[in-house]
Amino acid sequence: MTFTLPSAGKRVPAEWEPLRALWLAWPHNPDTWPGHFDEIPDRFAAFIQAAVRFTDVHLIGSPELKASAVPDRFNLPGQRYRVTWFEIPTNDCWIRDYGPTFVVGDSESNNAAGRQAIDWTFNSWGGKYPPWNLDNAATASIIDAANWQRVDGGLCVEGGALEWDGTGRLLTTTDCLITDTRNPGLVREQAVAMLEQLCGAREVVWVDGGALQGDDTDGHIDQLARFIDATNLVVAVATDPSDPNYDGLEANFEQLTEWGQRTTPNVTVHRLPTPPPRMVDGTRVPESYCNFLRLGPDALLVPAFGHQPSDDRATETLTSIARLQSPMIEVVSVNCRELIWGLGALHCASCNEPQVT
Repeated sequence: MTFTLPSAGKRVPAEWEPLRALWLAWPHNPDTWPGHFDEIPDRFAAFIQAAVRFTDVHLIGSPELKASAVPDRFNLPGQRYRVTWFEIPTNDCWIRDYGPTFVVGDSESNNAAGRQAIDWTFNSWGGKYPPWNLDNAATASIIDAANWQRVDGGLCVEGGALEWDGTGRLLTTTDCLITDTRNPGLVREQAVAMLEQLCGAREVVWVDGGALQGDDTDGHIDQLARFIDATNLVVAVATDPSDPNYDGLEANFEQLTEWGQRTTPNVTVHRLPTPPPRMVDGTRVPESYCNFLRLGPDALLVPAFGHQPSDDRATETLTSIARLQSPMIEVVSVNCRELIWGLGALHCASCNEPQVT
């Protein structure tokens, strides 16, 4: 299958392309899971154990956290992939949002950029949870450790707000970019121009039907719509019309279905139902199977939230779509019932570093 690449000669690789490593940040902030932190290290360890079957894992944290993370416990004899510890302090574990955006050059256009990593500004989703200084500084350290060329992004952007298809098509939401709490005075045209220049975006789709109740990011796209491959997209929907999320998610689905019919190449849009509403300490948690994690061409990790019928349906749906392009892909369910209490799941807690040949 051949696609037209961005004219800028650079692009953000898709997450189903070969992976060099998965970056994770060891969880340590009890304020992220107030009153519910005790189970998080074990759940995160299970996440690492699932991921290291398919890729090298680069685990970051402050020096004093290494003793609690015990990274070597994940490295078993004869295991192909390894967990490596990097002493990079953080405020929180949501590395998708403060980690870099990796951009590769198009060899056919002799683009000299080759391997660039965009260091966006991070301010904790519009200043919601201070302090965030360590998270914002961690990006440059990750880029240096990964040996990419650092590029200052010049905008306040979270990685979970950007969904790329590998050919320059980008899905995002207005409320996560064009806001006074992140980028005062910025207008869409300016944002698009910078995304074109820095990342090779050739088409930007603003998905603004509605976000999930309980989502403190203002509507990250990685909770709403995700590419399985360049011609298949899943969109979170609610099954119960009385669900407060129902109308907004349906609007997203309708917008993206219409877009999928007119973009090139066409995109088939699939419904990915969310589980029934669940409250934790009086607040709805934003459970969405769109927060799956693709580990290159070989694996897809699906969050499970403890509602078995919904979990099974999501795994079956994602498996059937993923195997249209990757018949041998392995799909693994990962328990995120406790992790989501911190308002994020697998994709939020990870950052994909692509393999560049």
